[in-house]
Amino acid sequence: MTPSTACIVCGWKPESPNACGCISQVKVFHQTRDIFLWSLGSEMVLKDRGKGPPTDEASIIQFVQEQTSIPVPKVLKNWKEDDHKLIMMDVTGQPLNTIWPSLSVKQRQSLAKQTVEYLLELRQFQSDRMQSLDGGPVFDNSFFVHWDDRCPRGPYASDDELWAEMERRLPECVPEAVRNQLRSRMPPSTPYTLTHGDLSINNIMVKDGRVTGIIDWEKAAYMPVWWEAVSGSIGMHGLEDEEWKDFLQDEFAQGYESDQDPAFNFWTAYLNLCVDPLEVQNLDNWDYREAYMDDN
Repeated sequence: MTPSTACIVCGWKPESPNACGCISQVKVFHQTRDIFLWSLGSEMVLKDRGKGPPTDEASIIQFVQEQTSIPVPKVLKNWKEDDHKLIMMDVTGQPLNTIWPSLSVKQRQSLAKQTVEYLLELRQFQSDRMQSLDGGPVFDNSFFVHWDDRCPRGPYASDDELWAEMERRLPECVPEAVRNQLRSRMPPSTPYTLTHGDLSINNIMVKDGRVTGIIDWEKAAYMPVWWEAVSGSIGMHGLEDEEWKDFLQDEFAQGYESDQDPAFNFWTAYLNLCVDPLEVQNLDNWDYREAYMDDN
């Protein structure tokens, strides 16, 4: 028998002496470039974060737990090993991505509605600057498109300061006229509002048709007032996440006090200019939403 390659995540091999037919209840249910999320049975989650931003997720979770009714995990242990940050959490339910295919449209709508209703509670917490919960810089490579999330940004006290940083990300080939068009379409960012910032399908825990937990708070910060609805409408983790974000977008449109389309249009135009600037020559002739949806 040719020895097999060990799993790069846990080191297990099929021919290991302990390969006795046991089906483990410890599973990776989501991974990114430097994060593994493990379900430890149905009541605990372990987040293993490699090199990343120096955010204190446990403190953010504690704040949300004390100040809102949002279901967040109970932090059981929070520690560091080498370059990794690990956080073990007590949370009820299953990750939404693991049951998504089995849900009806009505069930999906209900979960999206519950999620947005919970997130509306965060909007009471506001700041006069774009900053972290403790007043420091922001670490978010979604808002600052594809930049290193370990690089601090801000705080910013005005739209002009924020735009100056965003403009640095635009490729040099973007014409000045297009830059000016985009800046003129930037919605007011104030009041900077406490925002989760990563409502991907794997960060929603559910049980018996109810949202039982919203996890992964490391990006939470005081962000532009429109960022939760915009980031919560863009699927970044495959088809199921795109479907989930479509349901969220519908609920944001009903639950928010103002039309989010201008913000969505502004930021998706910015995103496209950052990653494919040659496709955009004049914003007046470009259908932002249609262009984004066609690409996704």
